[in-house]
Amino acid sequence: MNDIVPEFLSRYNYANWSACMKSYLLANDLWDIMESNAEPPTPEENESEFKAWRKKNAEALHAIQTSCFSEILSQIRDISSAKLCWDTLAKTNELNVPGDQVPPQEPVLPPTEVESHPQAVSQGYPVLIFAKASLKYYFSRTRTGNKTKRLGLEDHVRVQMRPLREAIEKGDSDAVQDFVGRHPDSVSKKIAGFGETALHVATLAGNTKIVEVLVEFMSEEDMEIVDENEDTAFVLAAVIGSRRIAEIMVKKNIKLVTIPTKDILPVTVACSHGHRETTRYLYSLTSFELLRPENGYYGSSLLHETISRQMFDISLDLLERCPSLATRVNHLGINPLHEFSGLNDFFPSGSRFIFWKQWIYSRIHVQLPPALSEVRISMPQKNLKKQGKNILVQGLSHLQSLVSNFLEFLGLKQIYDRKLTHAYALKILHHMSEYISTIDDNELGINGVYAAFFNAIKRGVVEVVVEMIKANSTLLTVVDYDSRGVLLNAVAHRQENIFGLVYVLDTYKYMLISGIDRNKNNMLHIAANLAPSHRLARISGAALQMQRELQWYKEVESIVSPLSKEHLNRFDQRPGDIFSESHLKLVADGEKWMKETATSCSVVGALIITIMFTAAFTVPGGNDQESGFPLFLHMKTFIIFIISDAISLFASSTSVLTFLGVLTSRYAEEDFLKSLPTKLIIALSTLFVSIAAMMVAFCSTLIIMLRGQLNLIMPLVLLASIPVTLFVLQQFPLLVDIFASTYGPGIFDRKLKNWY
Repeated sequence: MNDIVPEFLSRYNYANWSACMKSYLLANDLWDIMESNAEPPTPEENESEFKAWRKKNAEALHAIQTSCFSEILSQIRDISSAKLCWDTLAKTNELNVPGDQVPPQEPVLPPTEVESHPQAVSQGYPVLIFAKASLKYYFSRTRTGNKTKRLGLEDHVRVQMRPLREAIEKGDSDAVQDFVGRHPDSVSKKIAGFGETALHVATLAGNTKIVEVLVEFMSEEDMEIVDENEDTAFVLAAVIGSRRIAEIMVKKNIKLVTIPTKDILPVTVACSHGHRETTRYLYSLTSFELLRPENGYYGSSLLHETISRQMFDISLDLLERCPSLATRVNHLGINPLHEFSGLNDFFPSGSRFIFWKQWIYSRIHVQLPPALSEVRISMPQKNLKKQGKNILVQGLSHLQSLVSNFLEFLGLKQIYDRKLTHAYALKILHHMSEYISTIDDNELGINGVYAAFFNAIKRGVVEVVVEMIKANSTLLTVVDYDSRGVLLNAVAHRQENIFGLVYVLDTYKYMLISGIDRNKNNMLHIAANLAPSHRLARISGAALQMQRELQWYKEVESIVSPLSKEHLNRFDQRPGDIFSESHLKLVADGEKWMKETATSCSVVGALIITIMFTAAFTVPGGNDQESGFPLFLHMKTFIIFIISDAISLFASSTSVLTFLGVLTSRYAEEDFLKSLPTKLIIALSTLFVSIAAMMVAFCSTLIIMLRGQLNLIMPLVLLASIPVTLFVLQQFPLLVDIFASTYGPGIFDRKLKNWY
């Protein structure tokens, strides 16, 4: 209600509304706007009359607009004339043929809620109760052809089925069996808010016993009923990963395995949720003919999910039976080959182990299990009762569990699992490459091979790149949308593993090295650009990042023609100019990082110099008054004290002086390649030596002063080792990284075996 009319205009009350609105317009001297058939005045003819008409028109139009429901207002909101708006509403309501829309009927209320009836309201019952009951049991009818649908009837059915739903939620199988026995048709009714049947609800609850009860009363058609998400109860069993519930349903209706939801099969649903056992079971029941490419996306979707969920045994079986699935897009438009080509962690080149784990990894031998063909025939179940009676089997099972836990604790199991994953991935790649070799060169792009090839280059998956080139050497000559081939892309994305192929290519490498992109950039131009941020983030410190960029630029410069350094691209830029411009900020960040590191470490070194210089003239125990020599001069621990004190003093002095050299450097681009990293290596190494020697001197002094009291000496020595340990843990990895990047074998493998 508002101040204009008692009720807003809807599809059913135009007669009452128009009468009330007319009275309002008459009372406010606005009705003449509606009756007039003359053209409205214009500002040119009579400005005062136009302003008076415009005001009345706006008042009348506002009264009509604010007295309509939103669905009616949306039909007239673009009309600026009050008369035209009034006539439009009149014509619209004249077009409503009787019978097309039936006005609301009296609410149909159950006898148990008679207090909510309008008559009950008039006797003092709360209006809120009446409104709630009217909304709950309100029915309206809309005619569609010769059929009439009663809206709200589903809610009434849900109320009747409430005892069944409550029994399922409580897990009361006896109550469920009793209810379904008295109402056999209830198994086909939708009892929940999203159109779920009793079987849907029981499946989501994971109650196997209730599912067995319901299936006994259901026909095959009942089990195929879908909810509002178009999911059968069998699909929900795949979602929660209940193999037992799936087995119960399959015994009744095997066709459930082949009923898709949203263009994917139940086996794919189970796989996408990571349920390995259920996936293997459903895969054993799914006809492989349904998974072939000619039958849709089912096979490619399953292949994609098994790879992403690392269920490689199923992936191998799919590819062995139908290799063409590798290049068929799934229901989301994803090509399995393209997705697989970028999974760097699945291949040895993507693994980064520390030295002792790498040593173990290289000596582990894994053997893939046999083909999955037997899985598709039968899925044997363990007889738990029989196994429980067998004490020997139980003992071996516990022993195996203990061994597995012990290996996991040592990290060996993770190394073995990683190598097993790599073995599977290489096997899958082998099958995909074999299929690529059968594709015609003109169809490589259509099948997504080019996209997968460049994706592997971008991700640095050298195994994929090598195998694809082996399968079809034409890929060495293809270029992307920027006219960049394999080597230009490797440089652009800073993938040293891919760039290493240049050392094993024969005549192809001269063509690839001399290539230019669509902006006339040669390989040196591309190397001069700043590396992608995710590649730089792998290196600690801006100075080392700048060093890595210089290493890339120098390496590319060493293999291209000398004239490439003077080559101009489309924007008249030389490689050297691009390098200086694009790395300007990185140079500044590297200078800041080096100076902050040098300043912080110099303070520590200066403190050590002060302490060690003072300690050298503060002899433990004092001097002999007669000879003037230290009292403990004859003790070996005193000699150790003197030597370690001197070493600490000299090392810390060297460290401070070297850090001073770092602070006073010119910080040119070339300095980041060798000069600055070398100074930092010397400074950090000597600082580490000085700290270690200082702790040795301190411990020697304790031994001299305490004179063999080991119960005090040993704890103090252990405490003294804490600073050294902390320094090693925090700074030693950085020192190793700097040394390896400066004087190590380098990031480019020039001894790569000739694979081509």
